[in-house]
Amino acid sequence: MNKILKTRLQLRHELEAPPMLRKFGSGWISGVIGFIFGVAALLMVVAMRVPGAFSVPQIQSLHQNHWFRLTLFLVLLCAFLASLLSLILRRHLKKILGLTGLIVTMLATLIGGTNPAPVVTGSTSFYFGLDFFVLNVLFTGFLFVPLEQLFPQNDQTIFRAEYREDLFYYLVSSMLVQILTFLTFLPANMLKATLPLADVRAWVGDLPFLVQFLAIMFLTDLVQYVVHRCFHRYPSLWRFHAVHHSARSMDWIAGARMHFVEILILRSTTVIPMFVLGFHESAIHAYVFAVYLSSTFIHSNVNWRFPWVEQIFVTPRFHHWHHGIEKEAIDVNFAVHFTIFDKLFGTHFLPENRWPAGYGIEGHPVPKGYLKQLKYPFRPAAT
Repeated sequence: MNKILKTRLQLRHELEAPPMLRKFGSGWISGVIGFIFGVAALLMVVAMRVPGAFSVPQIQSLHQNHWFRLTLFLVLLCAFLASLLSLILRRHLKKILGLTGLIVTMLATLIGGTNPAPVVTGSTSFYFGLDFFVLNVLFTGFLFVPLEQLFPQNDQTIFRAEYREDLFYYLVSSMLVQILTFLTFLPANMLKATLPLADVRAWVGDLPFLVQFLAIMFLTDLVQYVVHRCFHRYPSLWRFHAVHHSARSMDWIAGARMHFVEILILRSTTVIPMFVLGFHESAIHAYVFAVYLSSTFIHSNVNWRFPWVEQIFVTPRFHHWHHGIEKEAIDVNFAVHFTIFDKLFGTHFLPENRWPAGYGIEGHPVPKGYLKQLKYPFRPAAT
């Protein structure tokens, strides 16, 4: 047990190594790539070996696809070569990244590699989205991490303070994707079955795709603005939302820090317009993908300025002010798509050429750690 704990600490210290030990040619970059790709491959192979328990149906249908298997092979190959390179370049006492990457890559290969046969055939009524988590992290991480390193707003490392906490939020929401999806759409489906809007749905469904897409953005943002503002206005709701605002750093993974109850309330209310009013599935799917990217983008640590765009659309600088620790940043910038709602309701705040000096909540009352944050809203409020 002590040896395992020591290895975990060594691995953590290597991932969070200071800049002088992360420079190009030191073996740190290749070690990180090898480790991440190796773990991703191992988790994906596990999901493919037990698809009924650890794979979402949409991804499970791709498991036998030639391109899917080829991609898995390339991930395994890259993990092996990067880990090996790290072992060669890294100093003797700093080889834990390359060694761990090599071990998990070999383990992934041994239990199935690129052709893992399912241990249990057939589907189950309940599943965890392990492969959904892997693809989520790989896609968003390799899309936004390079941008944050090339155009950083704040000087912070990839593995900054509390990154493990936020990554765990990502894991939980991905693993529970089935129950979250069911509970999210339950109110909308009940309203759709109750409200007599057949003619409205037929008319909406016949609108051009782009019109439907923009209408969904507008309506969901309006609902989201109202619900979001309620989370700030009412203390009982704020205690759930405070967990999201407790993040002291902003980057691509910070947006994942959301209490389970807030996720259900926010998602179940914002999906109502798109489902009840009868928008076409193609427009809905396009919007879901767009909001998935935009919510990650507006939390990201990029210093891009969009002088004219940010007058209409929500940008990272606009949303960063929503998370700002300054008093002037309290209860501003609630929208996630269009700034017009904040302008109409007097909550727009975007000082020229300025970013927040820090993030979080004054006094930082929310405890650290996933389980403590999960229980935080249910604790008696301080008097």
